[in-house]
Amino acid sequence: MAAVSTGEHVLAPVQQRGQAALGRLGLPTRKQEAWRLTNLSRLEAVARMPVNGVATASDAPPCLDGVVRLVLDGVNDPLEGVTLPEGLTPLEPKELELALGHTLDRCGSSDDWLVEFNHASAQQLLALRVRGTVPPLEITMAAASGLIPTRVLLVVEEKAQLELLQVFSGRGEAAHSHLMEVHLGQEAQLNHGVLACADGVAALFAQLAVEQEPRSTYNFTSVVQGWSLGRIEPRVVQVDGQASTTLKGLAVADLEQQLAVHTWVCFEGPDGELDQLQKCLAAGRSHTIFNGAINVPRKAQRTNAAQLSRNLLLSDRARVDTKPELEIVADDVRCAHGATVSQLQEDELFYLRSRGIGASDAAALLLRGACQEVVDRLPTHALAWRPLERVLAGLAS
Repeated sequence: MAAVSTGEHVLAPVQQRGQAALGRLGLPTRKQEAWRLTNLSRLEAVARMPVNGVATASDAPPCLDGVVRLVLDGVNDPLEGVTLPEGLTPLEPKELELALGHTLDRCGSSDDWLVEFNHASAQQLLALRVRGTVPPLEITMAAASGLIPTRVLLVVEEKAQLELLQVFSGRGEAAHSHLMEVHLGQEAQLNHGVLACADGVAALFAQLAVEQEPRSTYNFTSVVQGWSLGRIEPRVVQVDGQASTTLKGLAVADLEQQLAVHTWVCFEGPDGELDQLQKCLAAGRSHTIFNGAINVPRKAQRTNAAQLSRNLLLSDRARVDTKPELEIVADDVRCAHGATVSQLQEDELFYLRSRGIGASDAAALLLRGACQEVVDRLPTHALAWRPLERVLAGLAS
């Protein structure tokens, strides 16, 4: 059994299709709604980067006890020298052929430009099956120069439970192209966190497709900071409904960085639940984007969905764009959404300063509180990475 498939095997036809698709599609344009606000010159620069699997020195801290760490660098076998715990096994080749791309199709994203971009260059696939309750898993995307394409396929069986943390780091002229598919069986539970911090120069594209069967629970928390161009796209479909989805996100941008979060959740049956909060902090001359789509067709009766976008402008030169999209056909639903854009509250700053706290320290405390609500939702073993400190250190002003 092998967790890594090279271009000589399963990924060879996928690569060919992706390369042909990119040749046919060209680069996205501002005429396409999904790309209207994107800095396309930066996107073009990433698209021209050579694939480079030479990893730089890792800054990963020691794992907490009991955590299984796998390292993806786009080339080397992440399972070499690793003993997987009971309940965590690589997919067999025949299983892999059947499962690869299935969830992308179900989520309607198999033809997206960034998905094809990953298809065209990815030579490595980590494909795992989860049975029962397994120890916490960490997948670290190794930093390197050039383009680092990685791909993960995760099958979480019925009633299985997993805590998963993915960590991306970027330094200098580097870019991550990451694609992940997750299938959650009935009554399965996945607590999934993404911690992605960079130095303000690197780029990050991360596409996620999740398929939930009835009575499954999916909790996703993303903390993204410091990417010159960053785009996170979680897409979730509740197959036959009766599932629970929680999406919590934090995007922190400074200088001239642009961070975008595009989410899509579709309920394909009754009694589904969604709790979504996206926070964006924009400083300097940065630009944050949030686009949250929710699809509730007629068969998704008794859906209970809530979406909230909360944004902080930390500079008069920063920019925030937020756009909820609710398509509701079912008539017996509870769906709520809201969006706010504000600055640090003067009354809160005054309260802290009146108690002897300096202006800069008062602002830092408020920023810490704004971030902590989401950061605390990351899987417990993210503490080893000191996520809150990393996020706050990235704010230059």
